[in-house]
Amino acid sequence: MVAFAASLWQWLGLGDSEVFSRLVAALFDMAKLSVEIVLLLVGTLTLWLGLLTIAEKAGLINLMARILDPLFRRLMPDVPSGHPAIGHITMNFAANVLGLDNAATPIGLRAMHALQSLNPEPDTASNSQILFLVLNTSSLTLLPVTIFMYRAQQGAAEPTAVFLPILLATTASSLVGLMTVAAIQRLKIWDPVVLGFFGAGALALGVLLTGLAGMSAQVLAATSTLVGNLVLFGVIIGFLLIAALRRVNVYESFIEGAKQGFDVSVSLLPYLVAMLVAIGVLRASGALDAGLDGIRWMAEGIGWDIRFIDALPTAFMKPFSGSGARAMLIETMNNFGVDSFPALLAATMQGSTETTFYVLAVYFGAVGIRRVRHAVGCALIADLAGILTSIAVCYWFFG
Repeated sequence: MVAFAASLWQWLGLGDSEVFSRLVAALFDMAKLSVEIVLLLVGTLTLWLGLLTIAEKAGLINLMARILDPLFRRLMPDVPSGHPAIGHITMNFAANVLGLDNAATPIGLRAMHALQSLNPEPDTASNSQILFLVLNTSSLTLLPVTIFMYRAQQGAAEPTAVFLPILLATTASSLVGLMTVAAIQRLKIWDPVVLGFFGAGALALGVLLTGLAGMSAQVLAATSTLVGNLVLFGVIIGFLLIAALRRVNVYESFIEGAKQGFDVSVSLLPYLVAMLVAIGVLRASGALDAGLDGIRWMAEGIGWDIRFIDALPTAFMKPFSGSGARAMLIETMNNFGVDSFPALLAATMQGSTETTFYVLAVYFGAVGIRRVRHAVGCALIADLAGILTSIAVCYWFFG
């Protein structure tokens, strides 16, 4: 409706009689693009769901659960040690770390049901459920393979060039989300065990930042590409080697998990078509550009660099819809070029924030929770931290 109203203004007010031709072309172009994306997504999800099943059969998920159990006992004191919820939460985090947004959802629902079994007030979110959800919405991403896939599909010279920017931005959003929840729930964040885990993470991040300091934008982009490819393939080799050493039938395990890839991918097509078509006509009508022009005018008045504004549609859409944000990202890539600054920033924003309201609706709705308490506020604060950090980091790496 907004696109139609804007088109009427373009026609009657500005004399642009071609605007409706652009609208109709956008309908069919975006529908075609949606199918192309899903076809590529089928292979990607099939691959990573199979690999994740290998890791589970090899005991890597249980190992991660045992390693993280001391931390979860302090951050989620209402979850008993060794409870199945810890394993499910760990698997969900593993899928998120690997960038498997859609694969993480069914695992996350299992974790939420496990946490609900411990909830004394079934219609009200427990502290553990809120913390779990906020960490999900803060986008715990180490290997954003879907972002790499979209960039590769659009012809990027180096699809993994955004690896380090996303890592830094998602670290900021996750840390801010965790600290916000900890402050409200009065978690013992200064516990020696918690500080030990945080200290190890901060040390690793500090070493990374020290190594990056002083590098030029070109060297940073090249380093990001190298590290991203090395880590990505190293994880795959690690899964296979450990599974083989533990005498897991790697092939059969892969097939078992991979069978879910097709169903998960195809289920996304209606949502992707709807969102891409809507965004395509919104841009073709000039409505989207008009809104961004207003923000651009204000930024210019303040004296800011305005290149970041063209990436904001992805940031604005991400809290509401993952499909919509993906559509915005792809539109930005198509409109400005996959390796342009707006496209690189949009990809970083996409990888460092999550679909807050979608996750809230799906995860809490699945277990019948109506009172979400402070979950929304904490999640949105984490989103804001991710967006602001994405802008700063991309100017550092690609500016």
